[in-house]
Amino acid sequence: MVPDINESDWKLFRSKIAEWQENYMAGLIAEYAIILQDGTKNPSERFWEISDRIKEDNKAYGVSCERKRSSLIGNMIVLYAEGAINDSDLEGFSEELIRRVHVANENR
Repeated sequence: MVPDINESDWKLFRSKIAEWQENYMAGLIAEYAIILQDGTKNPSERFWEISDRIKEDNKAYGVSCERKRSSLIGNMIVLYAEGAINDSDLEGFSEELIRRVHVANENR
């Protein structure tokens, strides 16, 4: 068992992460659609912009993150920083985890 990880936090994280990632990727797709519909750029410019964005976005935790118990706190901090989750998504988690997410993101 990994220290500092509340069992209920771990279970809640596992139950929510797929939905958070789906929502995050839906937002990315909406951004891609705007790029693709930009009539001020030629098709090759739009293609390469999308290609570069997808390569970069693949690195985001909102797209993929390690689903390991030992990564829970770090995942939550980065997901919050990326905007993949917000304060309403933190409801139900322990006060300590919420505090750690907020404190870590105050310095960003």
